[in-house]
Amino acid sequence: MQYPLNVTSEIGELKTVLLKRPGGELENLTPDTLEVLLFDDIPYLPAIQQEHDYFANALRNRGVEVVYLDTLVTESLAKDEVRKQMIEDFLVESRVNETGSFDILKEYLTSLPKDRLVKVMMEGLRKTELPNESKKYLHELLADHEPFYLHPMPNLYFTRDPAAIIGNGVSLNRMNRRARRRESLFMKYIMNHHPRFAAHDIPFWFNREGAYSIEGGDELVLSHDTVAIGISARTTAQAIESLALKLFAGNQHYKKIVAVEIHKSRAFMHLDTVFTMVDHDKFTVHPGILGPEGEMNTFILERGENDGELTIHRRSNIIQTLKEVLNLKEVTLIPCGGGDSITAAREQWNDGSNTLAISPGVVITYDRNYVSNDLMRQHGVEVIEVLSSELARGRGGPRCMSMPLYRNNL
Repeated sequence: MQYPLNVTSEIGELKTVLLKRPGGELENLTPDTLEVLLFDDIPYLPAIQQEHDYFANALRNRGVEVVYLDTLVTESLAKDEVRKQMIEDFLVESRVNETGSFDILKEYLTSLPKDRLVKVMMEGLRKTELPNESKKYLHELLADHEPFYLHPMPNLYFTRDPAAIIGNGVSLNRMNRRARRRESLFMKYIMNHHPRFAAHDIPFWFNREGAYSIEGGDELVLSHDTVAIGISARTTAQAIESLALKLFAGNQHYKKIVAVEIHKSRAFMHLDTVFTMVDHDKFTVHPGILGPEGEMNTFILERGENDGELTIHRRSNIIQTLKEVLNLKEVTLIPCGGGDSITAAREQWNDGSNTLAISPGVVITYDRNYVSNDLMRQHGVEVIEVLSSELARGRGGPRCMSMPLYRNNL
């Protein structure tokens, strides 16, 4: 069997990608739950599914194998003991054990066929959906104003964040917000129990059970030996150090991690919302994160002299740092919105900097960011535009919606 994971750059030809088609979890969003579930608005499900299918077909049209999260999870639960353990883990992480309803919900979930089970875990379980016999016991346990026994997971279509492939291994991430914390549990079961992955001794560079958070939108594989990671509202410096130690110990190819500090705000959620790689020496960037001369607070982490140690060197200019770690003579930063303060802010909010490279100099973007898209074309980048009216409501672009599993090496 071919080893199933290989990501040694952001721009190598994309061969296999993991997506999640938006589903009923979005129809379980309500105005009262938008803030806690990290949405600004409620997408229209038929339209967002149509747009997501357009995105998936754009990938397939370029020869990319598209696999779906719910399918892989279902196929990972073939053994009864695995399915039962998954149910228990999921209920604990849903904090059901704190309400006294654990056993009743466990019995109900265990009775479901695998595909229905996965659907319920992802979409949530409304009080009106539980069989009446079980419902009468739970009625007194849970407050009447709460409409769910299990909360939905509407951010699942942003498959980039719960885990990231770096080289031949996985960063299995601890999500920063509780609303998304359960998402990486699905990736854990896929990697450990799906026949496509379980047959291989896949290393984990980060463990979701740790104390510090890191998310895939902050993890950019710049080359076969260098990773960039954002220090952001969702990723901590401690998590970056932990990942660096495991990665350096387990993969001798990797020599540097570039930690990039970005503003901790809703608009600048992850590094890939303000900075992505589109070609060997070209990057999109939101100009709002840069000083007048390209100043940006960065740190280069390398192996220390002894095991378990790191050396850290501070840098202040992102262009010079990229030249240094990628051994480039020139680096081109393509400003989101063309650098105009109003256009840049608007298009960055709609993920103008969140590009998905499918090969060197070929990217998928949202059609709505026409200023940024035209500017990339002027710089020799092929831009494939996809529909975005509903997808953009979730505050994530093509890179956010995709988890590359396999890229050809450059």
